[in-house]
Amino acid sequence: MQHAARNYAIVTAAYWGFTLTDGALRMLVLLHFYRLGYSPFTLALLFLLYEAAGVLANLVGGWLATHFGIARMLAVGLVTQIVGFVLLSALDPGWTAAMAVAWVVVAQGICGVAKDLTKTASKAAIKLTQSQVQAEAKEQGAGQLFKWVAWFTGSKNAMKGIGFFLGGLLLETLGFRGALWAMAGLLALVLAGVMLSLPPMMGRKKASRSVRELFAKNPGINALAAARVVLFGARDVWFVVGVPVFLYSAGWTFTMVGTFLAVWTIGYGLVQALAPQIVRRSADGLSHEVPAARLWSALLAVIPAALAVALWLQAPNLEWVVVGGLGLFGFAFAVNSSVHSYLVLAYAGSEKAAEDVGFYYAANALGRFIGTLLSGLLYQWGGLPYALVGSALMLLLCWLATLALPMAHHDTAATAP
Repeated sequence: MQHAARNYAIVTAAYWGFTLTDGALRMLVLLHFYRLGYSPFTLALLFLLYEAAGVLANLVGGWLATHFGIARMLAVGLVTQIVGFVLLSALDPGWTAAMAVAWVVVAQGICGVAKDLTKTASKAAIKLTQSQVQAEAKEQGAGQLFKWVAWFTGSKNAMKGIGFFLGGLLLETLGFRGALWAMAGLLALVLAGVMLSLPPMMGRKKASRSVRELFAKNPGINALAAARVVLFGARDVWFVVGVPVFLYSAGWTFTMVGTFLAVWTIGYGLVQALAPQIVRRSADGLSHEVPAARLWSALLAVIPAALAVALWLQAPNLEWVVVGGLGLFGFAFAVNSSVHSYLVLAYAGSEKAAEDVGFYYAANALGRFIGTLLSGLLYQWGGLPYALVGSALMLLLCWLATLALPMAHHDTAATAP
């Protein structure tokens, strides 16, 4: 049990370091290129390949982590992120706008692959270590799994929020290139720690032998994947471009905008970590948790719809109404996300948890891609109200998808080839 907990702690610490630099990277790119005069839609384009690359990276990453081991794929994700940083640092101010955008899009795509390889390996490690704890302690492990997932996802998002602040700080103090080199150095230290601390064959199992087998997931994973697409699309449709540009146009400085996004993300992470205290848990791990996923999805859909109405009515102190409403959104979104992250591991089989997690987070990446694309388009067409209406509609689809979640565990053994 101590051995499993040690591996969990190492994986979590490694992902903290990765997420810190990932959050800083987003703020670096957003602020640097907005300062250069890029339009909202062009800013969204800079992140599109980053998000699109995650769809394939999660699917392939889950299979690779099963075939070669979780620790090895975690190291590959860290190396890939370092490569992306180095490529971004080679950006030449003398290039044309089209060449600069193309270079950044490709480098961001590499960083997107790195993010999702690392995330898939890390989440699969939680399932593996929880199964080891359950086997060694000979006790029911659903409660422990929910706690570990909630702490992992919550602390990760808190680190991402700190990364937003760090990105702005590094941009001001070291400049665009210096900030990227500093973050590459930090990740090199994290990589050395992973390679020296984790067993290289950790989590290695017999992987799926065909594409059909890789995609043949149980009903719980399928329903969660559908819900995840629209859940994260509903966040990014306003988060990536809409709200930062709206607040800046309302007179906020870059520092104020970056601080708000950092505080929002840190608060969201803290609520995720506290989700096991908010959501009532059950002995079987599903009978209370599945209804909670449905309830919180329905509650979340109301918030962007109400904010869109407030914007159209031009409520007094409008930017503060938006900030307050998005604070409520962050609370409900955090509980939703934490419950979903727990449920995917509750439904997943321990033998191929990395593949199940990879399939699920491919849906997550697809949702971010859709949300990022729509964030630029909807804001350009109709401002923040359009983005918020799009968010509300996607959350309605999320609630409908949760109605298909099964209330019992799928028998993976019965369907194994």
